[in-house]
Amino acid sequence: MPSHVIAIDGPSASGKSSTALAVARALGFAHLDSGALYRGVTLVAIRDCGARMSAALDSQAILRAAERRGLRLHYDGASFAVYLEGEPADAEIRTPEVTALVSAVSALPEVREWVNERLRALARAGLSLVVDGRDIGTVVFPDAALKVFLTASPRTRAGRRLAQRGEGAPPEVLERETAALAARDEADSRRPVAPLRMAEDAIPLDGTDLTFEEQVATIVKLARGCGILPLSA
Repeated sequence: MPSHVIAIDGPSASGKSSTALAVARALGFAHLDSGALYRGVTLVAIRDCGARMSAALDSQAILRAAERRGLRLHYDGASFAVYLEGEPADAEIRTPEVTALVSAVSALPEVREWVNERLRALARAGLSLVVDGRDIGTVVFPDAALKVFLTASPRTRAGRRLAQRGEGAPPEVLERETAALAARDEADSRRPVAPLRMAEDAIPLDGTDLTFEEQVATIVKLARGCGILPLSA
């Protein structure tokens, strides 16, 4: 089944989602951002379960609400968008409130199992996928045809994140963001559920000194070198 799945894992702000989307477009695959579905579950937790902090999380209640609200991923011809009750929710899942709670929600074992099953179902449906996340190659699709572990130095990732936010990067702000990302890396690597780690058969790709275009081209070349083509080809 996973012969038509490309897994791209890596730490926060490594450019996984934007890179995966560009790779998918270049290869004629669909892009699947696993983090978007975790954000959708988190939005449901906030709206329906009154969750505001990790201590208040009830995974069963959250997942019942997600099912009731029809939380799903909808394919738009290029990638998947989060829908709630038949309406797109991509704007709502990117709010600071969701961002503040998504790590705690995504650490719940029942939530991870629920999300992973929905990601695997898309592959079973015959879609050719480029999937990005933190445990795609190790847990979700351990038999993916190609696994890439994308990273960059914390300082480089901090600069990119600040640029995405439209913020300047004076030395003190850059140092603060760099320290925050390094701490996030440490926490993600040590968490008991789905820790951030590179699969043994993944190909490491350090984008510190690469342009975005070079990063994408490298993965596309790896995929073509493996003979990976979309199922429709």
